[in-house]
Amino acid sequence: MASRFTRLTTAAPKLARGYAAAAQTKPPITLYGLDGRYATALFTAAARQNALDAVERDLTQLQNSISKDKAVQAFLENPTVTRQAKAEGINALLAKAGKVNPLTKNLFEVLNENSRLDQTAKVLSAYAELMSAHRNELPLIVTSAKELDKATLNKIADSLQKSKLSEGKKLLVSNKVKADILGGILVEIGDKSIDLTVSSKVAKLNKLVTDSV
Repeated sequence: MASRFTRLTTAAPKLARGYAAAAQTKPPITLYGLDGRYATALFTAAARQNALDAVERDLTQLQNSISKDKAVQAFLENPTVTRQAKAEGINALLAKAGKVNPLTKNLFEVLNENSRLDQTAKVLSAYAELMSAHRNELPLIVTSAKELDKATLNKIADSLQKSKLSEGKKLLVSNKVKADILGGILVEIGDKSIDLTVSSKVAKLNKLVTDSV
């Protein structure tokens, strides 16, 4: 039987273990950086095996568990912990998540073998970004000084959905609260932004005053 292991890139030489047949599956967007390489290799493998959704469910559950547990985060990021100890910790983490897809298990094993478990959170986020693009979704982040109600967020989303800024994609709206913007909103849609914050207007006013002196 053919080996389940191959090499995809020099940056992540062992990530393609079990991913050889996935090379022909093109991801929806190009991601850069080490986390992008790992996430892309995983995406192509999952696409080839019709396991995109299954892997996404695994990673979402694991991401939620890791983000809520500072001890697990510290464990994954600690360079002094041996690979063997981390392998045991990973097995415990995956066992707690239930029956995970083999590709999910392979990802964590390869990250450990390559001493890249400190990149786990970034890799999981990158995979989520690939899946969102796969579903033709576009993130819409509305930052406000106070939490906005659902009706207001939907009104903003509906307005932008009809504009060219949506690029014909489905907008996924989320609200970030940042008190230091003072008021107004900051809209980020894809790689574009619209700054309607009070803090921005104050900064512009201060610049005008400074330049006039």
